[in-house]
Amino acid sequence: MEVNPSVTASPPTGRVPGSWEPVDRERGTDVVEAEQTGAPQGGAGFDAERLGRLLGVPALAWLVERARQRMARARPLTGTVTLAHPDEHQRRAVEGLLGRTPCAGRSLTVRLDVVDAILRRSGVSPGGLAPAVVALTGPVTLHAEARGSEERAWEEAYAPFGTLDAELADWAERIRKDGLVRRLARTPEAAGSLVDAAVRALRSLPAVPPTSRATFAARHLSGAHALDEGQPLAALVLSGLRALTGFPDGAGAEWRREAWASAGLLKDDVSSTVLFLNLRGTPALDWMADAGEPAVLTLRCLTRHTPAPTVPTTGTVHVCENPAVLSAAADALGPACPPMVCLQGQPSAAALTLLRGLSAQGAGLLYHGDFDWGGVRIATVLRRSVPWLPWRYTAAHYRAAVAGAAEAPDLTGSPAATPWDPALADALVEHGVRVEEEVVLDDLLADLETQAR
Repeated sequence: MEVNPSVTASPPTGRVPGSWEPVDRERGTDVVEAEQTGAPQGGAGFDAERLGRLLGVPALAWLVERARQRMARARPLTGTVTLAHPDEHQRRAVEGLLGRTPCAGRSLTVRLDVVDAILRRSGVSPGGLAPAVVALTGPVTLHAEARGSEERAWEEAYAPFGTLDAELADWAERIRKDGLVRRLARTPEAAGSLVDAAVRALRSLPAVPPTSRATFAARHLSGAHALDEGQPLAALVLSGLRALTGFPDGAGAEWRREAWASAGLLKDDVSSTVLFLNLRGTPALDWMADAGEPAVLTLRCLTRHTPAPTVPTTGTVHVCENPAVLSAAADALGPACPPMVCLQGQPSAAALTLLRGLSAQGAGLLYHGDFDWGGVRIATVLRRSVPWLPWRYTAAHYRAAVAGAAEAPDLTGSPAATPWDPALADALVEHGVRVEEEVVLDDLLADLETQAR
């Protein structure tokens, strides 16, 4: 162990600093020498050379570190410290410090106040053990002060969260508490740049029109790979955009792809598709509508030069959650069926693009989904992107469906709000059963048939 450079060392004496030498069995060689020579020889009240020989030897590093730890915790340097399973060098170093053979045994115990008294009496460190520790190891920062400084640094790193819109305020507060940023960044310095980049990304979401993740990252972040899988920034932005879109919990590569797509960030523009029935606007779409057959468009078709599907003459588009409803409508009504769009679960980027386009043209959207918490969340995600009115999707319709169902499975998952009809969430909690679209298929087809006539 080296003495802090701020302590001026005395000229060499011929003895190797830090080496062990025979000691006076009563008081120790260095103590006797200090008493014979009088005042300390080092600067700033220290005899740096003898301090190094007396306390700065490697075999006493454990003792100095224990004292330093107590100082950092603002505890007095009194009482004992113990070293388990000391080696012979450590035993002899303590013997040289105390001037006596320590007690035999499997551990080594030293009284700090005794060491303090030796340092004062010898003149090696007139201020005692505390300044000697500082001279040997450098300034000691109190743990409380260090923690306070670190917490202030973390608060500064989190500051950009405060610039997010109100809809992400709850998410930002949760992120502060759950430690995600600390786990991803490790240090306040790294966290600052991570949070700043995440906030810049979230301010630009959802992406309209949808685009690839790489293109979005190149435009708004440090480069095209900033949101690649496994990047800390990708994990933080994905968490935030799920709060933004209401995308439900899940796992796996496919779930992550769909979660990104819910905010308009795509792996590519051909894997996202939308299923629909009897929409017109191009020769191909007109041909499918004349046949009364379901059709599929990719996001690429919707965002490139192909003309978008047009608003039907009725001005209304029915939207459902499950393909079975659209398929049954095609079977029952064929080309006479009013135009329909099927989400097939969580709305894809292609589905959202199509529905936004129809809504912008003036189409009214009527939505129906499963009566369960997953269906409610899908409806909420859709509602954040386009306006719609419920199609047999209220508390009254749910109660009627429950009454008419011979047997219904129990609800699972966490409750969610139903802002289009707050009473629906209460009714779901009250009855505690789920009703899938297929159960009320006859009612839905009857509505479509009525409009067709």
